Amino acid sequence: MKVIGLLGGMSWESSAEYYRVVNERVRERLGGLHSARCVLYSVDFADIERMQVEGRWDDAAAVLDDAAQALVRAGAELVVLCTNTMHKVADRIDAPLLHLADTTAAAVRRAGLRRVGLLGTAFTMEQDFYTGRLAELGLDVVVPDAADRATVHRVIYDELVLGVVRDESRQAYREVIGRLVDRGAEGVILGCTEIELLLTQADSPVPVFPTARLHAELAVDVALGDDLRVLPDPRRPAST
Repeated sequence: MKVIGLLGGMSWESSAEYYRVVNERVRERLGGLHSARCVLYSVDFADIERMQVEGRWDDAAAVLDDAAQALVRAGAELVVLCTNTMHKVADRIDAPLLHLADTTAAAVRRAGLRRVGLLGTAFTMEQDFYTGRLAELGLDVVVPDAADRATVHRVIYDELVLGVVRDESRQAYREVIGRLVDRGAEGVILGCTEIELLLTQADSPVPVFPTARLHAELAVDVALGDDLRVLPDPRRPAST
């Protein structure tokens, strides 16, 4: 089993889910007392969030690259960046990175879908680093309108990253999903790792794609050698 490096802390609430799912997947695959060979580097999200708001993406990239190098020095053979938003700087992380958008696009295409709604932070929904990569991989991405994007973003930063899960926010997300479906979305990508703390498949009339779970499970499959793809180079444009 390869050693999985978890680059987390953004937020630790979802990073804890990564750790849980990675170990559950190993137990499911190998049985008995088996658990994952993994190392975790957890950054201080307050620092990263400040850099996001101030547009200091180069500084954030440097912090995450340093963390990735620490994981590699600790023995990590593949690195999982446990956040959708910070994949904005994935091309500046010099490590064998299992890209979250690639993982998600593959799952959507395996399901036979093409037009999908995307929920995430404002950065993920509005900037091209994520939607553009999904489009390069053959998906037609639909994002909520401006008011719904503001709601989705607010719930993530004011509630979910703090471990707060509210029924009224779940209902608001259900309504956003309904409007995406009305616009032709055949499925919905939960494109922020914290959203899985709030929503399940039961909250959507169309298939949902929980990015954190998909990412963590594929990391285990790669670590166990079942997925023989070469780890994608984040500095190379995705191909269709």
